[in-house]
Amino acid sequence: MTGRAYSGGVLGNAAAQAAHSPSVSLLKPMKEFNGRVLLVDDDPGLLKLLSYRLRSAGFEVKAVDSGQRALDALDTYHPRLVISDLRMDGMDGMALFDSIHSQRPALPVIILTAHGTIPDAVDATRRGLFGFLTKPFDSDQLLDCVRRAVSLNSNAAESVDSDEWQKDIITRSPQMLALLERAKLAARTPTPVFIRGDSGTGKELLASAIHNASDRKDEPFVPINCTAIPENLLESELFGHTKGAFTGATESRGGLFRAASGGTLFLDEIGDMSMAFQGKLLRALQEKEIRPVGSSKSVAVDVRVISATHRDLDAAVVAGEFREDLYYRLKVVDLELPPLSQRREDIALLAAHFLDRVRQSYETPVTGFAPKAMETLLEASWPGNVRQLQNIVEQTAALSTTPVIPQTLVQAALHEDDIGFTTLTEARNRFERQYLLRLLRATRGNVSRAARLAGRDRSKFYQLLRRHHLDPAQFRD
Repeated sequence: MTGRAYSGGVLGNAAAQAAHSPSVSLLKPMKEFNGRVLLVDDDPGLLKLLSYRLRSAGFEVKAVDSGQRALDALDTYHPRLVISDLRMDGMDGMALFDSIHSQRPALPVIILTAHGTIPDAVDATRRGLFGFLTKPFDSDQLLDCVRRAVSLNSNAAESVDSDEWQKDIITRSPQMLALLERAKLAARTPTPVFIRGDSGTGKELLASAIHNASDRKDEPFVPINCTAIPENLLESELFGHTKGAFTGATESRGGLFRAASGGTLFLDEIGDMSMAFQGKLLRALQEKEIRPVGSSKSVAVDVRVISATHRDLDAAVVAGEFREDLYYRLKVVDLELPPLSQRREDIALLAAHFLDRVRQSYETPVTGFAPKAMETLLEASWPGNVRQLQNIVEQTAALSTTPVIPQTLVQAALHEDDIGFTTLTEARNRFERQYLLRLLRATRGNVSRAARLAGRDRSKFYQLLRRHHLDPAQFRD
């Protein structure tokens, strides 16, 4: 349930205070934000005039006087549209647009300027700007542009119940909400979606949410973990087989592609497929047909494919371990789930949800976490992400002899989990990202300086930043 309290769960004093404090207050359903406009201008008179006109037209307006204040407001105000002046002290309108576009590419931005030229407007719209209006502007023209922008950004939310499609994803994290906004837009077409993220971050939940937000929601959602099926059986599992095609094939089977007909097939851990099978999968995606094992005839299939992996497929492509053509066929839309350590505002909500599920499933006297226990949860490193948190909550609830789970039980459970090892790839990716974050903070986003400190040329360093979805502009003063 995105952005709402889980009513059945009780976290204890610390969590209850956190869940109701202003810093971690729960968000209302996204559809209630459809009329919000963030207005940015360093001219107080124009801010006042524009605010009045927009409010008179029925919009809710937040007015700020600088680009930096606008960026600060994004995560708490959640506008449907940003309107900014072009020429401002400090960060100008186009720099603000670039920063917003890197974080929330689906959020429309309109630029107002007295200095606009046709080349400026053409360049800006090519870069993804929604509108570019010159001053003095006509009020009707401005309001028409605003209504179209807000309508565009609201259509996806209105196409399905904005709470129902993402009901299994519990979050108030700005990162996750921005990701869900992109996922909602991607759901409108049958375009392949590629989800990357560490193990335990919820890739299947996101894939299911995309399916539920699409026009295929009434058809099957079929998930498959590619690593759970032996390599020699993967082809027959996906494409089906005829009777007698191999030893043990006592009857014909349709396969998972046909089982997902009209709906969505979710291929988890796609990075572990053999090169030989990758070629067969590519052909199926390109031709939109499959050939069952043992058959000489192909069968047409109508399936939306969502794939996911915890592996670094960019590196796998470079190393010749994954087909580049298949990679780009799968990642038409690329979504990255943040680790739990980057969405700590969700820990109390998730803990409440998992504890409530335990209480509904088993007779237990447990009602919440002690304040120190919740602090320990909030401060943990969570290498196993949401799956690890679920395990900790279930384990401590089962072992607690008191209604309130004590800190000692949480500490012991975390210690046991930390004894386990993550994969070398996961550990390397986490280290690499943290290293890049420290470099960008230390150099205030100066890529040339950061690349020198890292011992990499600028082009290779930019590749690293893109791989980890880091924008140097976010670290500049």
